[in-house]
Amino acid sequence: QPARRNRNQLTESPSNPGRFNTERATLLVRQGKGRKDRMVPVGERALGWLARWLDAGRPQLAPDPDDGTLFLTEHGGRLRLDWLTEQVRRHLKTAGVGKDGACHLFRHTCATGMLEGGADIRHVQVLLGHADLSTTAVYAQVSIRTLQAVHAATHPAGGPRHRRGGHDDVPSASALSGPEDQLKNRAHPGSADRS
Repeated sequence: QPARRNRNQLTESPSNPGRFNTERATLLVRQGKGRKDRMVPVGERALGWLARWLDAGRPQLAPDPDDGTLFLTEHGGRLRLDWLTEQVRRHLKTAGVGKDGACHLFRHTCATGMLEGGADIRHVQVLLGHADLSTTAVYAQVSIRTLQAVHAATHPAGGPRHRRGGHDDVPSASALSGPEDQLKNRAHPGSADRS
């Protein structure tokens, strides 16, 4: 079995196109969107899977000598640039998702979910590596359901602070009618319903 390298050597290797910093929970994306380097956060769940890969999966595949490449093929080599795209496309087709595309769907889904969850569009812009905010604005096409929920929760005339006893504070039909209608609808003396 090849000599086992420690995590820092693997995640900090110059031959590794993306550098993970597990202590800071970040990933340096080299020559990403727009051929620019950028630092992005890595979630706790992803870090957990990375730790599992580094402890249990990668040591079984690492070649000798080990050049520190983070993700390896089943034969211990570097992944081809289009390998992940092919895998995602194949799995989307098998799952019957019904959408064309591949890795870009992950970017789109992540960006849309973050925006619908309340993230500032400028933060999403930095995460995606967009030079221009108008490029990120494409992801801001929120669903009508989300828009309705935000409207209901934040509109000045709606929301919990305007509700009484659990019912919407909806005016009656007579409150919406004009003064002439209210006079017509008023009961006259002697015309009370005697049934």
